[in-house]
Amino acid sequence: MQAAWLFGALVIPQLLGFGHGARGAEREWEGGWGGAQEEEREREALMLKYLQEALGLQAGRGDENPENPVGTEEGKGTWETEEDQEEEEEEEAMATPSSSPSPSPTPEDTVTYILGRLAGLDAGLHQLHVRLHALDTRVVELTRGLRQLREAAGDTRDAVQALQEAQRRAEREHGRLEGCLKGLRLGHKCFLLSRDFEAQAAAQARCVARGGSLAQPADRQQMEALTRYLRGALAPYNWPVWLGVHDRRAEGLYLFENGQRVSFFAWHRAPRPEPGARPSATPHPLSPDQPNGGALENCVAQASDDGSWWDHDCERRLYYVCEYPF
Repeated sequence: MQAAWLFGALVIPQLLGFGHGARGAEREWEGGWGGAQEEEREREALMLKYLQEALGLQAGRGDENPENPVGTEEGKGTWETEEDQEEEEEEEAMATPSSSPSPSPTPEDTVTYILGRLAGLDAGLHQLHVRLHALDTRVVELTRGLRQLREAAGDTRDAVQALQEAQRRAEREHGRLEGCLKGLRLGHKCFLLSRDFEAQAAAQARCVARGGSLAQPADRQQMEALTRYLRGALAPYNWPVWLGVHDRRAEGLYLFENGQRVSFFAWHRAPRPEPGARPSATPHPLSPDQPNGGALENCVAQASDDGSWWDHDCERRLYYVCEYPF
């Protein structure tokens, strides 16, 4: 009888463990192989319950066993001692974590796990596609807004250019009106003196911006009229004033700013000796004959006292006189 009980104590818990193994495998797959300790505790509780039932059955048949009678004090002490030992072993087993290996998953569990992971990846890809679609939509909206801004900027730039061109036209018209109202009107042109000190190229640029150019006396009559105007405006002082005459293109080839060749000249000449006096071999130190600067002096200025022409360095800053069409 005792052998049968030992057989049941050893085999039946294994059967119970096998019955719960499948469920344990499923739990491990669901929980990520983390429920092995809880399953061992359930298995130990079932084993303890079966042992208690087996001990109760053995105690009921103690009179039939002559070797170990249950009704005697010795038999009771023996069974109680074994029962206490079993309970202590069960408590120790429950107190210490089980080191037995977890049951291996079945192929069906592996397929189920892979399908679950694939389903999760598919859901993640779907969410990613949704977000990418939203991002594409936003990019399209931003591109459309940027295109509209560029068009608006282009329209604004065109409007600003139109305003600047209108301002330049108005400034040129204002310069022509001012030149003829404040300056000297002579035929179909007007001369206006500017008392700002500028280099020859800068003076030309300022005259052009106001609708004219540096003075270009076309003949001696205009030259004499310009001389009277400058003498009256700057007397009693003598100031050189830029004209629109230069030989920058070729030395000795004097041209107006409009590219036409100069047809007459009014160069300054040194004072001649009085009749009967011996002529000097050296030029006058203060008023030598002009032009005398060679390649270093390529621009022409007119003296305000007598109207004579002098060549100067083009970077020298002088007064200038503009002419405007009338």
